[in-house]
Amino acid sequence: MADSAAVLGRFGAVWGVVGVVALVVKALWRLSPRAVEAWEMPWTTLHWAVFVPWVVFMAWSEGYRGFQQLFAPRVVARARTLIDDPNPVRVALAPLFAMGLFHGTRKRLLVSRLVVAGIVVLVLLVRLMPQPWRGIVDAGVVLGLTWGTVAIAAHGIAALLGRPPRTDPDLPDPEPAT
Repeated sequence: MADSAAVLGRFGAVWGVVGVVALVVKALWRLSPRAVEAWEMPWTTLHWAVFVPWVVFMAWSEGYRGFQQLFAPRVVARARTLIDDPNPVRVALAPLFAMGLFHGTRKRLLVSRLVVAGIVVLVLLVRLMPQPWRGIVDAGVVLGLTWGTVAIAAHGIAALLGRPPRTDPDLPDPEPAT
C-alpha cells in the first residue's frame, strides 16, 4: 500500500508540473501567430516606441518577477507536497492544485483566482485590438510565457535533482484533531 501511495504521489507531482507547463505552452502556441502577424504590417515610430519598452517590461515583470521568482517555485513547491500527501483529488487535478486554485490558504486562493480572472479579462480585451497593436502586446506576453515555461521546467528539474524550491506552498493549516 505504501508503494502505491509513493507512486501516486510522484505521479501527481510530475503531472502537476507538466500540466502547468502544458497550459503555458498552449497559450504560447495560440498567441505566437498573432505576435508574428504584427510583423507583416507596416510599423511607425510610435509602434516601435511602444514595442521596445513593452517587451522589456514584460520580460522583467511577467518573465522574471512573475514566473521565475514567484509562480514557478510555488508551482513546484505545491506539486512536491503531493509526494508526501497523495490525496487522490489533488493528484487528479494536480495542475490546478499546483497553480493554487484549490486547497490553499485563503490568501493563496484569492490571489490565484484573481490572477486567472484578470488574465481572462485581459485576453478578451486584447482580442479587440487591431494589428499591429495586438501583436505588439502579444509579443511581450509570448516573451514572458516563454521565460515562464523555462522557469517552471528549470524549477521542476532542480526539484527532481534534489534541490526543491524554498517557497511556501501556501497550504491551509491542518484541521485540528477532535
